[in-house]
Formats: sequence, C-alpha cells, structure tokens
Amino acid sequence: MGFLTPMYELGEYLEWTRSGEIQLPDFQRGYKWEDERIRQLLVTVLRGHPLGAVMLLKTGNSQVRFKPRPLEGVDLAPGTAAKFLLLDGQQRLTSLTQALSGDGVVATKDSRGKLFNRRYLVHMETALSDQNRVDEAVVSIPGDGVIRTHFNKEVVLDLSDHDKQRQQGYFPLNLLYGDYMSWILELDDRTLGTEFHKQFIKPAATYDIPAIVLDENTDKAAVATVFEKVNIGGLPLNVFELLTAVFAGDAGYYDRTGADFRLNDDWKETQLKWSSYPVLAAVENTDFLQAVTMLTTRKRHLADTSDRPPAISAKREDVLKLTLEDYLEWRGPLREAFVWAATFLADRHIFAPRDIPYPKQLVPLAAIRVVLGKDADLIGVRERLARWYWCGVLGELYGSAIETRFARDIEMVPAWALGATEVVPRTVQDASFTESRLHSLRTRNAAAYKGLAALILGGGARDWMEDKALDKVQYVDLAVDIHHIFPQKWCNDNGIDDEHRESIVNKTTISARTNRTIGGSAPSTYLAVIENRAQIEAEKLDQILGTHLVPADRLREDDFDGYFRQRREALCRLVESAIGKPVQRDIDEGYAEEDSASFEAEGLVEDTLSEIE
Repeated sequence: MGFLTPMYELGEYLEWTRSGEIQLPDFQRGYKWEDERIRQLLVTVLRGHPLGAVMLLKTGNSQVRFKPRPLEGVDLAPGTAAKFLLLDGQQRLTSLTQALSGDGVVATKDSRGKLFNRRYLVHMETALSDQNRVDEAVVSIPGDGVIRTHFNKEVVLDLSDHDKQRQQGYFPLNLLYGDYMSWILELDDRTLGTEFHKQFIKPAATYDIPAIVLDENTDKAAVATVFEKVNIGGLPLNVFELLTAVFAGDAGYYDRTGADFRLNDDWKETQLKWSSYPVLAAVENTDFLQAVTMLTTRKRHLADTSDRPPAISAKREDVLKLTLEDYLEWRGPLREAFVWAATFLADRHIFAPRDIPYPKQLVPLAAIRVVLGKDADLIGVRERLARWYWCGVLGELYGSAIETRFARDIEMVPAWALGATEVVPRTVQDASFTESRLHSLRTRNAAAYKGLAALILGGGARDWMEDKALDKVQYVDLAVDIHHIFPQKWCNDNGIDDEHRESIVNKTTISARTNRTIGGSAPSTYLAVIENRAQIEAEKLDQILGTHLVPADRLREDDFDGYFRQRREALCRLVESAIGKPVQRDIDEGYAEEDSASFEAEGLVEDTLSEIE
C-alpha cells in the first residue's frame, strides 16, 4: 500500500463531488451533520483556518471493487464512474458541497434531531468590521430564505432572492465558488462589494484542504482496516488526552510524590472527592475542562479593556489553549461547584446519573456557581437559577452544538440571577414547550421526560402504598422508578394506542412494591387492592394520587380518555410554573378549560404547583 499527501483547493473538491469524480464507497454511513456544525464549518473556511485532511482511495483497483454512490444531495447519471472513493471526510465534504454549490440548500437537522432545510449567508458589513466577528456574520436561515416568528406567521427577514439579499447586505455562500461576480456588480454599495471580494471571496479561491490518497495497489484488507480506524475505533485523541500530554512535566508543577504532574491522576483524585455524590458520575473529564475553559476565558474577557476583548468560550480549540496554571487556578473552586450542583439536582429530586436530563448542563451550572459564590444559595438567586435550569431541560436546549450556549450562559445568567440586569439569558428566551410534546415523551432518552418526572417528585409526590415522601433516601429504599398508571396490559386489551399508552402523561414515579401491586389490572381493580393492603380509606388514597397530579375520579372509572386529557392539562401547568412561560395548547383545546376546572376543584393542581414554587 502506498499513499500521497497532496493539497487540493476547495473549489476542486466541489467540482469533483458534483461531477462524481469523488464518490462514497457503498459501505459508508449516511450524512448526519446538524445545522450548527455546518455553520461552524463555513466559518472555518471564511476565516481561512484549516479543517483537517480527507482520505481518498483511488479507484481502478482489481482487488477493491466497492460500489460507489454519490454524496448526499448530488444527482449523477447512472453508471457515473468515480476517480476517488471518500473514506474519511464525508460529513465535511457533503456539507460544503450542499452549502457552497447549487441552490445552497442543505438537508440537515436541528439540535433535537428534527429534519429541515437550511441555507447559509454572510452579513458582509459585520464580517468586514472585525475578523473575530465572522462567526457572528455567518447565518443559517430556512431553506425558503425567509425567517419567521410567532409560529411562522410574522416575517422577520426575507432573503429569498438575490435582490433582497443585496438590499439587506447578505452574501449567499452558494455563490462563493460560483457566479459571485454578477451578484457583486449589482450591489448599490460598490465599495462594500469590492472589500468583501478582496477579503473573503478571493482568498477562498485558494483555500486548500490536504488529502491522504491511497493508491490503486491498496488491497481490500488494508482499506477495511484504515476505514475502521478513521470511522470507528481509532478516534483522535480527545482534548483531555492531549492536555495530559501537554501538562506532563510542565516546569514547576509536581504531584505530592515529586513526579511530573499527571492530569489523569488529578482527575481520579477529583472523582474520589465526588464519590459521595452519585450524580457526578455523569460528569466526564472533558466536561470539567470545558468548565475550566469558560472561567479562564471569562477572566481574560473581563480583564481586557480594549474594544474587542477575547470571547468567553467552551470550544475545543480554546480548551486546547489552557495552561496548567489556568487549570490549577480553577480546579479547586470547580470541584466544590460540581458538588454544589449535585445538591442543586437533589433539591430538584434528581438523585441518580440516569435521571439527569442533560449531564452537559452541569458544565455551565458549575461555572455559574463559581462566579456567584455563596450568593448562589440566596432564595431569589436560587429561584432564578432553577428557572434557567428548567428552561434548558423542558426547552430541550442542550442536546448538541452546545458550546455557544455554554458561553452565553456564563456571560448572562449570573447577573440576571443576582437581579443586576433585566436582560434575560438566551436559554430562558429560547425555551418553549407545546402540549403535543407530551405525547412524544415516552422514554428516558428525552430530557423533558426525565425533567417532568423530577418535577412531579419535587411537587411532593408520595408512595401509594406507604405514603412516604419520595425523597433521596426513600428513592433508593423503595426502588423507585417510572411506571405506567394505566397498565400496559390493560391498555392493550382496551385498544389504547402506543402514543397515549407510553406517553409521560400515563406514567409516574412509584415504588417497586406499588408497581407489583398494580400489575396489569384495571385502575378500579388495583386501587381497591391498594386500599385493602395499605389499610386506608379511598379518600386518603385519592389525596395521595393527587400528589402525582393523577385525577382519582377518572382513574376509578377506568376512563382513560378523560384521565389523559385532565392530567395532560395538569402537566402543562406544571411546565408553565417551572419555566415561567405559557405552554402552547395545540390538542383538544375544547377540553382544556373544562378539565382544568374539574381538576382544580379538588385542589390537586394548585397544591402541587405551590410545592414546586
């Protein structure tokens, strides 16, 4: 096996992917990059920063006969021959091909996995004002070119055609390697067009991407091994491993034995200090480094008196810039802050790693605690922190591409929590919840599913058999877990579909003993069994059910539909209390007022909400 390491211009790669000279081997996985990663890739190109090598295999090999297929979004005539097969770099080249050529519309997804089409433009004046503002200048907009708000009813910005783009000063990036000159020449502000061409379009023409090209003598076994290494097992060193190497032997710093400082050993010591807090097992070493990076960059940001201070960041590139001195400065405060975060979760009835909606949200939470110090425990401050936390969880905002959100959190939340500013943090602004989301929350894979379960516990939910508060101790002793209220067997026997049967609306947190008592029986049957075994009156059991926002009268009548509507409304109101915003009602609107009033008459909703507040 031989290989070459040539440099090719990005424009050449685009020509090859569109013509089919570069295609994928048939065993490659599908394209799956999300919107923010694509946008950041384009920022990298415009800044002229390197984005890493791609790996190509020359075709014409008698031993390697993989069936080629075009990159996603590229239409080729059947039988189009490939010159190279792309072994590594599929996500990057597919993103660049779709965004920088053709109509520029990229089929991607948001942080929650929702599929949609996007296109990318750059605000020329912003990009030209400061090299550090290129990230801000590159925007992602809907595929039709129109940004809307208020449930797509109000147009905020229309960039659907070239004239409107020129009027607003946004250059469409699909023309970067296309007919950009016609677009530029029709600008009213010729100076703006000339400067943008000089600083961005012209340099892009010579933007190089290195390639590793395996020659035609490479056998199939070697190709399989290489592909496995670059796509599955042989992942690049993560930032923790890289910093372990960088910090080792750093002059002047030694461990207690006198040996060179070892970041990995120090992390083990951190984990030992956290051993009494089970939820902190969800915190990874790279999470800790991100928190250090946010505090380090924040300190530099505040100390810089220039017009353009360095940005607060949690990005990988800035993690790699950490010095051992930076790490040691924040290690102690962060160790304590993560312990504080564990108690914060416990106060929200989140006791085990599997119950944490977003382990990554602990990164900004701990960093915010360091900034606030003991003020984080003041009543008003803690209430606002709780609102920010639930906005992130129920708004499902920490699923992916979260480094930018981290930076905004550490920048905006502390002052807002202290009441020093009325500027609401972006996480609180961005959070939203719709009634229909309750139907699709069915497993622990969803952060909001776990968040709602914790909110119900936090509202004072008690065990149905023993009337014990499901606090940290009882949670373990009673083997508490999330179970069905109308049992699966009963639902199947009575024609209840999966959407309603598995929804969080039909589930709550109960003990293992209570769940065994429920079995597969109808609610009217198992409630009588619980009353007999627990030796309590029906009225007492109904009160306990109310602590779970369960309408007992509907349960006793085996009225699943009435139960479902009524409890769904109660959960909507629970969410509203947590995030401080109205929940959009989009299902069975005619029932909401009637069911809410009926449920409220028993005092169940208000009692639970008062516990949360």
